[in-house]
Amino acid sequence: MAGQVVGIQPKVLRWARTRTGYSVEDIANKLKRDPAEVRAWESGNAAPTYAQLEKLAYDLYKRPLALFFLPEPPQEADVKQEFRTLPNAEIEQLLPNTRYLLRLGQAFQLSLKELTEGMNPSNHKIFKEIKLTDAAQIPSVAQRVREYLAIDIDTQVAWGSTDEALKAWRNAVESAGVFVFKQSFKQKTISGFCLIDAEFPIIFISNGTTKTRQIFTLFHELAHLFVGVNSISKVDDSYIDELPSKEQKIEQLCNALAAAILVPPEDFLEQIEKLRVLDDDSIQALANRYRVSREVILRLSLDSGNISQGEYSTRVSQGTSDNGLPSKASSGGSYYATQATYLGESYLKLVFGKYYQGKIDVDQVAEHLGVKAKNVAALEAQFTGRGSAA
Repeated sequence: MAGQVVGIQPKVLRWARTRTGYSVEDIANKLKRDPAEVRAWESGNAAPTYAQLEKLAYDLYKRPLALFFLPEPPQEADVKQEFRTLPNAEIEQLLPNTRYLLRLGQAFQLSLKELTEGMNPSNHKIFKEIKLTDAAQIPSVAQRVREYLAIDIDTQVAWGSTDEALKAWRNAVESAGVFVFKQSFKQKTISGFCLIDAEFPIIFISNGTTKTRQIFTLFHELAHLFVGVNSISKVDDSYIDELPSKEQKIEQLCNALAAAILVPPEDFLEQIEKLRVLDDDSIQALANRYRVSREVILRLSLDSGNISQGEYSTRVSQGTSDNGLPSKASSGGSYYATQATYLGESYLKLVFGKYYQGKIDVDQVAEHLGVKAKNVAALEAQFTGRGSAA
């Protein structure tokens, strides 16, 4: 065929597709070509045109164009090996967008190392000083985390909204050396993930879930950093039942620690004792107090013996707790405000700080932020004008 690109490695084309999670039929459909033609590219019997290669590289596989001319696929960690706390069947169902976000997280980690010469700028690194190995540690670890983050119960209950709570918790975690990013996950069943690292562990949160779910995800993933295990978390945690016992224990530990951090047990029991009856209004009042979901309060009420298993199951099945998904879609908003929120105040400060010092140029800023160079000035104006949201 006229216009075919010479020098493309078929095995790299095939590798990029499978790593992204697309089938041959998916690619054929997106390019409006016959599946047999895509198979021919991957077998070396034909090759895409330059325009087709650009679409494959930039739009579908999210890879540099030059990668497809390498003699061999690059070495990358296998998702199944990296995320053992998600069943293999769930790994197979990860959408291309989710796989891309995992790579984006790894790219941010590389940027952080490059921008800081490999040294985390935080004076206090919570992930190095706090570890979690056993359920017996949960009360003491939860208390230590709150002390480390310098947020006491009086501060927490004074927050005027869940938005304010999310921003405060996120800022506190970032001040402790963990960069927190947000994204709009196309796979709505995923609530977030974390990637461990000796200097730059990171947390990604789905912006498409409720703010209470985002807060819980933040601390569930932080708990995984204390355990030292990568994580992909789902909105519906029934997948935990499908895990081997070791991985089940990890997920249960992380859920329990997140709940204990957000709802200090002593304060919770004190509030319970003040109630005449633990009805739906009381459950909602407690959820509002701690800025958590009703389901968290129901679970803690069950664990503390204040409601029965039957009552817990009934209330959950009746929908008295949220499912982590917003009741209606949010109304978009400014692209630059959204990007500032996604990237986070700490990361933006770091990148623009290096720019102001003359250590990186606009093109490098764009590369580190994952935006086009023409958008850097507007994003900078957005950030310096008001900082980033939760």
